[in-house]
Amino acid sequence: MREVTVAATQMACSDMLEENVAKGETLIRQAAKSGANIVLLQELFEGHYFCQDEDPRNLARARPAKGHPTIGHFQSLAKELGVVLPVSFYEHAGHARFNSIAIIDADGSHLGTYRKTHIPHGFGYQEKFYFSPGDTGFKVWDTAFGRIGVGICWDQWFPECARSMALMGAEILFYPTAIGSEVGDEQWNSAAHWQRVQQGHAGANLTPLVASNRVGTEAGLNGTTMEFYGSSFIADQFGEKVQEADRSTETVLTHTFDLDETARHRDYWCVFRDRRPECYGALMTLDGNARRA
Repeated sequence: MREVTVAATQMACSDMLEENVAKGETLIRQAAKSGANIVLLQELFEGHYFCQDEDPRNLARARPAKGHPTIGHFQSLAKELGVVLPVSFYEHAGHARFNSIAIIDADGSHLGTYRKTHIPHGFGYQEKFYFSPGDTGFKVWDTAFGRIGVGICWDQWFPECARSMALMGAEILFYPTAIGSEVGDEQWNSAAHWQRVQQGHAGANLTPLVASNRVGTEAGLNGTTMEFYGSSFIADQFGEKVQEADRSTETVLTHTFDLDETARHRDYWCVFRDRRPECYGALMTLDGNARRA
């Protein structure tokens, strides 16, 4: 038996970095007090979701991973509490900028960085202005509490991301997120769809999944606003939601999994045994034409 307790958090963000870091720390401490071993904060929690607009001034928010004060802060906290922390940050690397996640182990060590692979661009989510597509490839991490895979927000809509991490041995999938109302169509509510897609990843890969989203209303520069719908959740290896937050409350969700038990379920269902990679050529193309010259 290998029991691991995971936590999903959700919070509203001001545009004051210090306030958000302090609030994130408070939620992590609350989760650790409840027995959590791995605690997930939401995407880009250091400030407002600045990608609502294209504003060159926001490029100055990016900082290198090495010496990053927020990463350093949570390294100290992880070591103090003995917890694993995936920490979202806006990374400046050479002439490029990435939407990145630093994986902090329970001893405070920085295991490495994943850079968001899929970059969206549309009303309210103008991320291609700020981020280059990630160049790390999908990754998994051997932590004190098991092997984990972490994708970032838009990555969660792509089954290839979850499947790749599962194939590399991820025992739990984590997705920090910033998603809410659609500036182009405020009547469009994607919360249930957002959850179901990720529940499908958990069920298809027989792997538990943790998703953390933000809450609150944030104003853009051009008179627009976005209302983030929370709904953070934890799904088990069958895709069933075992914990779920509401749309507006700052909260911490926890759930305990036996990783040996989830591994037995993966073996029993044989979905990895019965894969046919040689038949999936269309996945290696943009247009679905696997036989083109």
